[in-house]
Amino acid sequence: MFNGEILKNAIISGANNISSQKNQINDLNIFPVPDGDTGTNMSMTIMAAAKALADYDGDDAGEVAQITASAMLRGARGNSGVITSLIFRGFAQGLKGMKEVNGKSLAAALGIGVDAAYKAVMKPTEGTILTVARMAYEEGVEASRINSDSLYVWQCICNKANEALAITPELLPVLKKAGVVDAGGKGLCVIFEGMLSYLKDGVMIEYTEAKKEATVDNFESAAAEFDDDIQFTYCTEFIIGRNIEDAPDPDELRSYLQTIGDCVVVVNDEEIIKVHVHTEQPGKALTKALLFGQLLTVKVENMKEQHKNVKAVAKPKKETFEPAEPVEDFGFVAVAAGEGLKNLFNDLGCANVVSGGQSMNPSTDDIYAAVMATPAKNVLVFPNNKNIILAAEQTIPMVKDRNVVIVPTRTIPQGMTALLNFDSEISPESNAQLMMDAATGVGTGLVTFAARNSEFGGKKIKEGDIIALENGKLTITEKNPVKAVVKLAKNMVTRDTSFITLIYGNDISEEDAKTAFNELSDKFGSRTDVTLVKGDQPVYYFILSVE
Repeated sequence: MFNGEILKNAIISGANNISSQKNQINDLNIFPVPDGDTGTNMSMTIMAAAKALADYDGDDAGEVAQITASAMLRGARGNSGVITSLIFRGFAQGLKGMKEVNGKSLAAALGIGVDAAYKAVMKPTEGTILTVARMAYEEGVEASRINSDSLYVWQCICNKANEALAITPELLPVLKKAGVVDAGGKGLCVIFEGMLSYLKDGVMIEYTEAKKEATVDNFESAAAEFDDDIQFTYCTEFIIGRNIEDAPDPDELRSYLQTIGDCVVVVNDEEIIKVHVHTEQPGKALTKALLFGQLLTVKVENMKEQHKNVKAVAKPKKETFEPAEPVEDFGFVAVAAGEGLKNLFNDLGCANVVSGGQSMNPSTDDIYAAVMATPAKNVLVFPNNKNIILAAEQTIPMVKDRNVVIVPTRTIPQGMTALLNFDSEISPESNAQLMMDAATGVGTGLVTFAARNSEFGGKKIKEGDIIALENGKLTITEKNPVKAVVKLAKNMVTRDTSFITLIYGNDISEEDAKTAFNELSDKFGSRTDVTLVKGDQPVYYFILSVE
């Protein structure tokens, strides 16, 4: 039998386990677009429970399960996080009023959560976290009929979860093609295994903050990565145009750089060698580079000066929302990332905009706070991302003093179009239908970068390539964001197109944005209204709205 103290420590151990492995889970993302945040979302969701449980000193299993479920609901991020929270909500419902838990009750409670998770997903897909949870539950029920010992049942649940994870590629062809297992299923197994470590051996997995391996593209700022003990002053990055004939092996360059610095990254293909190194002797690094070809670009930064500057700047505060009484008939909440997009949605009538989007999903509690800060009796919420819809939906039962309606917009252009079609004379529910009918008629184009090497839709894609998606489908690979967005527009615009809105992100200069705008205006301006908007959004160089 497990009491509350044992269950509490097991859950904390499970949370710590996935926190330390979240990057490996993120890397199981099968698509080249930068949205591989399953591990991060699941980790943040269950870590909310671990923090809440740290203050609990009782031994009631039902109370522990309730604290866990409440914290995870509020902290749930992304689809994977919401599904994980629903699974643990099953424990709260199934273990209610129980001071101690046997194996039969444990398996039955898991079943309640699995059922809720399947119901929450509009089109449940096998070969995902749902399959792993369901098969684990079914095995738990069978095991409890043989032996109701809690540890025996949980061990069987963990074993079956791992077996189910192993077959996810057979159930979902896209996983098999990519040679990976389901990321959400892996995350659930990691949580369960962390719990087992404490339940079986009394060993709590220690919390360690996962670190991403350094690569040329994800190595952001040395000043943000290191404290005062910077060993090498100069962050040196350069690209070499390779000599086609008699070119030395790039491994020779890597080996040399390791003798004069650290954090060495050397990435190469047939045409270029891309290099990153921290060193006290950038001149020597560049001289050595010339043996391998011509220097195409060079950047040398003093990390100690960077660090001083970063320490001098106060860390930006997380947005806060002040609760407001519901006095108006209607109010709107949107999710968007970037100051320009936030201002755009404010102009469209949104009282509050929650910061979030691709690879930065807000929690249910973040959305709840924005809803409660909207002074309206009926609050319509626009998630603007398919991975945020479930988290937004969890706010509905949390809000008691106003009506919350989720308008399930999946992209920024859909959210914009939906808001433009609001009708104050009809009900919130009718408005949601009207707005979504309009939103589904807008085309969304996205220009971003490939987060990993992959093959998708018959296209070989290299990490760092510029990629363009038309309504979620990868259609174009390019070397330049401006060229990519122009090609994308040519694919999307038809004779019936009336409006084109080009939204540029924080990695696009005003000059490049105007170049893209001018090309679109020259091509389509005689028959369509072309608008340029500074969105400041991360991840996406351009967002294209076509309607």
